[in-house]
Amino acid sequence: MSCWTTLHDYGLRSIGYGERLLPKSDFTLCDQFVLIGSGLIWNLYFGILALFFGFFLATAVGLGKSAKSAWVRMPSQFFIFVFRGSPLFIQFFLFYEAFVLLPKMGVTIPLGFTEINLETRWLTRAWLGALIVLVLNTAAYSGEIFYGALKSIPKGEIEAADAYGLSGWKRFRRIIWPTMMRLAWPAYTNEAIFMLHATTLVFFASFPAWRQSGDALYYASYFADKTFNPFIPYPIFAMYFILITLTITFVFGRINRHLNRHLPQELRPKMRLRPQIMR
Repeated sequence: MSCWTTLHDYGLRSIGYGERLLPKSDFTLCDQFVLIGSGLIWNLYFGILALFFGFFLATAVGLGKSAKSAWVRMPSQFFIFVFRGSPLFIQFFLFYEAFVLLPKMGVTIPLGFTEINLETRWLTRAWLGALIVLVLNTAAYSGEIFYGALKSIPKGEIEAADAYGLSGWKRFRRIIWPTMMRLAWPAYTNEAIFMLHATTLVFFASFPAWRQSGDALYYASYFADKTFNPFIPYPIFAMYFILITLTITFVFGRINRHLNRHLPQELRPKMRLRPQIMR
């Protein structure tokens, strides 16, 4: 079997296209590169969507924690405390067990003039249930980062905005939010890298894989078990994630440069890769 045939048969297996049965013997490097790369589609799915939705939720949480009203501040503080204070793996387990307890036929929400039936069975699937957990987890960590950046905004910038007559939404949009992003971006870059790495925990979580097609670690573990040689599939797995990390560092570095484009070159903060080993 040529490498092109392997790519055709297994390149999209992780999302349900191509051969259903995995190779049983005579594994080649091409088999391992293609199948582990196929599983990487799920890691990218979880990581990109978790960062996208988590970014907006984190902004709201960071602003909520800095709010003067206790009704807004306390829930934000509690949310951050719970999700930063508990291991991500335990969060996967607890949410899965909670989703399983929901009615299988869905939850009916009466609106008076009509009723809406929300499906709940999909929450026990990895593509949705695990994604929700990742969104909430990264929102808690990123919310704390944004809160720290918000508190670090120089008072002179806010006073200057007041002097120019900016207030309310216009002041937030043009002064506070851009400055908060500029100060938080280096730390948020490391959170983005960690979140991509954390997607590998979905393989060990309770959420079942769709059509028994797992992520990159699923296939790396499969080859390690079949060949009794972990020194080929796991380095391939690590190489893929190193490439993703370099891509994130480059993209977020360009965004960081854009956020600091108004500063002199010597005052622009440098991007430093500081991976989080443990939470």
